[in-house]
Amino acid sequence: PDLTEHHPRLHASRDFVALEEELETRFWHDKAQSILADKLAGLQKLNENRAKNVILFMGDGMSIHTIAATRDFMGDSNKQVFFEKFPYLGLSKTYAVDERTPDSANTATAYLTGVKANYGTIGVNAQVQRGDCVAATNASTHTQSIAQWAQEAGKWAGIVTTARVTHASPAGTYAHTADRNWEYDGEIIASNCSPELNTDIARQLVEWPVGQELRVIMGGGRLNFRDKSMHDEVGVLGARSDGRDLIKDWQEIKRQQGAEGKYVWSLKGLRETDLSKTDYLLGLFETSHLPYHGDRQRTHYEEAEPSLSDMTEAAIKMLSRNEKGFFLFVESGRIDMAHHDTKARKALEDTQEFAAAVEMARKMTSEEDTLIVVTSDHSHTMSINGYPYRRQNILTLAPNLADDELPFTILSYANGPGFADTFSSETGRIDLSRVDTTREEFEFQATVPLSSETHGAEDVGVFASGPFEHLFTGNYEQSSIPAMMAYAANMGPFAK
Repeated sequence: PDLTEHHPRLHASRDFVALEEELETRFWHDKAQSILADKLAGLQKLNENRAKNVILFMGDGMSIHTIAATRDFMGDSNKQVFFEKFPYLGLSKTYAVDERTPDSANTATAYLTGVKANYGTIGVNAQVQRGDCVAATNASTHTQSIAQWAQEAGKWAGIVTTARVTHASPAGTYAHTADRNWEYDGEIIASNCSPELNTDIARQLVEWPVGQELRVIMGGGRLNFRDKSMHDEVGVLGARSDGRDLIKDWQEIKRQQGAEGKYVWSLKGLRETDLSKTDYLLGLFETSHLPYHGDRQRTHYEEAEPSLSDMTEAAIKMLSRNEKGFFLFVESGRIDMAHHDTKARKALEDTQEFAAAVEMARKMTSEEDTLIVVTSDHSHTMSINGYPYRRQNILTLAPNLADDELPFTILSYANGPGFADTFSSETGRIDLSRVDTTREEFEFQATVPLSSETHGAEDVGVFASGPFEHLFTGNYEQSSIPAMMAYAANMGPFAK
């Protein structure tokens, strides 16, 4: 039988030069030997110290494919993004109680509170259906987050995100709501529910006990905190319709507590804050989400707003002042948004910055007392395909033509807006040979036209380093992640 049709032999790439050492058998055996030695050394003495501090890093929508493509984006498949070097990794099952493909709300409930929930709901169990006007007002449905367990154990807790601080993932630390969209009162009214009966997410952050006690809150989303008659620091109007300025309210609550509460809205403000004298820090650096990391570098934003690494560094410095330790949640929120737009380059740039923030956190803390867990909430439909050469730019075209004699991109999506850029209803597939597919705004090929690409339903990675890192191996429910973190730190319902 002819076997060639399934595995085409391509012309050798002119730009491919083999690394000399990779031609030797010895090189691969030595590499395997050092990996084996590392693994055996790790098993000699398991790290069973109590975790004084726990940091959960979450790359929103950071599928295994995204991590692998980021390696290639960094230049070569043999590279590792920093957290891939962590000694233990597992796979987490992300489904919602009512949906196979989950969203960021029910997954946040799982990896922060240890309970699986319905799609679109946050901090409540699956007795609450999305959008139910009454169910989530019953406190018996509320699930407690690891941030709350940390606070009850005398630790400090904080959140950092590149999304709005009221967005689904960070809200999982402090909010209880039947609908992730209820970030401000107007969204509750638009759902024909009562904003008196249901407290919007921004108000829960400022008024309810867990949100009120968060020592560090950094991200975007000023508009959800101010009335639509009020301008923010850059002149943009707020979204609320109750006449309130929740940022002022937050500052007033801190004053009444006799605490030093500092509100900042720019990188300059953050840099000028004396973290050693600040009890509570609220940083809202954008009207809505923070910019993509690559866009930040391509525009003037680099001096205006902090990067994920800037915020993470400030959060660790401040939280480290508590002798009893801390819990910190750090989200790279826009990997997901870039994938929804099929703008793969932006997703990979944000993943690269996310890995840099993890590396900085690991350098700032000790593996002896600080557990760092890196994971994702759900995957996306992007895949790496064709037969690209080893160090070919991952954002370019596969070296072989398709059966219609037209090229195709190495990265492609099962669905999404990229369909429109790459397919014509008159002529079929568009010839991309003269299109710059490496541009940050290029929308990659998608099989099915959708205005927003969907999430994927397959498992995501969990990478662990620090006390009880070895618990995180295997394949498990996403809802067991906070149980393992809490066990390591001896807090909450999973304490020894």
